[in-house]
Amino acid sequence: MDYLLATALAVEVAVLHNYIWHERWTWRDRTGSVSIGRLGRILRFHLTNGVVSMFGNLVLMQLLVGRMCIPYLLANLLSITLCSLLNFLAADRFVFSIVKITATEVSKN
Repeated sequence: MDYLLATALAVEVAVLHNYIWHERWTWRDRTGSVSIGRLGRILRFHLTNGVVSMFGNLVLMQLLVGRMCIPYLLANLLSITLCSLLNFLAADRFVFSIVKITATEVSKN
């Protein structure tokens, strides 16, 4: 299998796997406070983590393996590490962020 296709498939499986674990463990305390619901969260997760992982890994693998001739396992490790850090920040700040309700909004409900 071509290394770019293998990378894309592995990233998609990892994104779905990570979403499930983040929802159940990492940000379990936040899932009830986010008004967008599970479908909204998974869409946000794919739009952020999926895009960063898919395009980030593909671009980095092409650069590291295809242009710099770094062995694909080392290149994959570097790509995953960088994209993981970016994904954690995106999930923390956007996907599972706590919705802040002002006193005015509470009194309206």
